[in-house]
Amino acid sequence: MRNIAPLAALALAATQTAVSAQTMSVQSLMGDGYAVAGVTQPPGGGAGVFLQKGNALVFCFAAETPNSPTVATRYCKPVK
Repeated sequence: MRNIAPLAALALAATQTAVSAQTMSVQSLMGDGYAVAGVTQPPGGGAGVFLQKGNALVFCFAAETPNSPTVATRYCKPVK
């Protein structure tokens, strides 16, 4: 049973990181004090947005579909 505890803690930490990455959006990060540091246009379409707050840098991908009412954040990931 002791061998399972470290594995369970690692799985929990990975799950929490994945959930927080899914809940980040350009709008939420800007509301948290991040500023646009740069933009890029990926070859497949959409927009890549680099957001920075202090030493923290995050890359977000935003895109829209013909039927979508807004351009939505698809994902955000910390840049390391």
